[in-house]
Amino acid sequence: MKILAINGSPKGERSNTWRLTSAFLEGIATQEESGLGQAPMIETLGVGRLDIKPCLGCFSCWSKTPGICCIHDDMQAVIEKILWADVVVWSFPLYYFGLPGPLKNLIDRQLPMSLPFMSSQAESGGHPSRYDMSGKRTVVISTCGFYTAKGNYSGVTDLFDRLYGRGGYTAIFCGQGELFRVKELSKRTDEYLSQVKKAGEEFAAGGITEDTRSELDRDLYPRDIFEAMADASWGIDGSGKKEDPGLVFTRQMAALYRRQAWPGQDVVLDMNYTDIGKTYRIVLGAAGSHVEEEPADGFAADFTTRINTPLSVWRSIASGQIAGDEALMEHLYSVEGNFDLMIHWDDFFGATRAGGAETARGVAEPKTNMLLLLIPWIVFWVAASIDSRWGSLTSVAACVLLPVLMHRAKATLYDRISALGVGACSIALLAGVSPILVIPASYFLFGLLWAVSCFTKVPLTAHYSKNSYGGDAALRNPIFMRTNRILTAAWGALYLVTPIWTYFIMQTDAASFVGAINSVLPAFMGDFTAWFQKWYPRHIARG
Repeated sequence: MKILAINGSPKGERSNTWRLTSAFLEGIATQEESGLGQAPMIETLGVGRLDIKPCLGCFSCWSKTPGICCIHDDMQAVIEKILWADVVVWSFPLYYFGLPGPLKNLIDRQLPMSLPFMSSQAESGGHPSRYDMSGKRTVVISTCGFYTAKGNYSGVTDLFDRLYGRGGYTAIFCGQGELFRVKELSKRTDEYLSQVKKAGEEFAAGGITEDTRSELDRDLYPRDIFEAMADASWGIDGSGKKEDPGLVFTRQMAALYRRQAWPGQDVVLDMNYTDIGKTYRIVLGAAGSHVEEEPADGFAADFTTRINTPLSVWRSIASGQIAGDEALMEHLYSVEGNFDLMIHWDDFFGATRAGGAETARGVAEPKTNMLLLLIPWIVFWVAASIDSRWGSLTSVAACVLLPVLMHRAKATLYDRISALGVGACSIALLAGVSPILVIPASYFLFGLLWAVSCFTKVPLTAHYSKNSYGGDAALRNPIFMRTNRILTAAWGALYLVTPIWTYFIMQTDAASFVGAINSVLPAFMGDFTAWFQKWYPRHIARG
């Protein structure tokens, strides 16, 4: 496949649109290399670097020198490249609802490619092509600065409909184009670029699918969020005066606030930029957010959460250059007040797409549930201590039926190991092994499971508690992982020593109550867990 990509942006390779075009070309190359075993031939032309003068309207290319323009510049070479290519990709930003001037010159100068005769096949008139253009494919890729592409490209589509016929080309029009240069928003823009690459793969395979087209047509951010960010990005106030960079950055951050995350009462976030000596307050409410500058005598009301950080550090975190959790561990910034905002930061300020669910096709990903781990053991400890035979059978039934009853829960390796452990203990009892030995051994096995997991990449508790802290993303958070490793070790220690007193209880009249007796300390440990998982991150955050 021979591809000609025409970059019509005056910014050249710094163009936001060119980022989309590059992703699209990468997709084509990926598909061609995997399907045909060879890379496509790709030629790029930067219009800004070409010498292409405006058309004179002299029609010499029709009458005096047919097919040859009287202007001697780079245009003849462009025409030769267009004729050479199997696919022509037009890449440009929207300028005043049309094409950038230099690119319009190039299109005007394609007149030598047409014959002067009137064509009855063209709606409202036209001219036939001088060359056989059948089999060639055309792609138009463009970004604009409005919140949406819808309703802003009629001038462009009218032109390309004329050139290639309605439906005769593939178009990717993207609003909010300036966001592709904002590093702090790379999570969302990279997501869109991955869809553009996918579109390139599908184009090379035959055509862009409806699902991918739907993703491409989706706005990057809702209108209110985008327009608030766009207004803040200019760095000037209502009177036209230049604003402090810290204030501009804070306004942009506040614009990302997701109102659906409002917890029922206003959240007051103070951003104390220690390197510039300024503090700005973001108030997050039901109706939206607003930013306040700290008065000379300080804010009248207290903050909910206060972040003490150099502006440079927070910019680096926002742009993804450094991870926020790692920066906190290294004490590059500190947090005062309510730490819940930090835990659920992505809920408040995370990148979200306009108008759609964040899971594919609106299907929620199954979550882990610790009940799958605990219930079989609890049933065994209670039931088997009362009656070893019926208790064992009940425990086996719990292992079998629980995953069926909780079919929406995502089973972990620890859930499966637990089921096998309970099953083994139940079989031992049914085989006649004394409960005095089996039940203490079961507690030891359970504790061993916790203790061993401390030395794995993901400790046991993290597999379940991650659901409250952003899902799998929490597993990349060093504070979260350290907290859960400590808690997992504490639970493992508890259950490793539990067999000691359990063995002696099993030899007394209280043997049938051993399950209830051994639930007392775990209840206190549960309270400790709830306290520690909040206290420890706050302790680290305070520096």
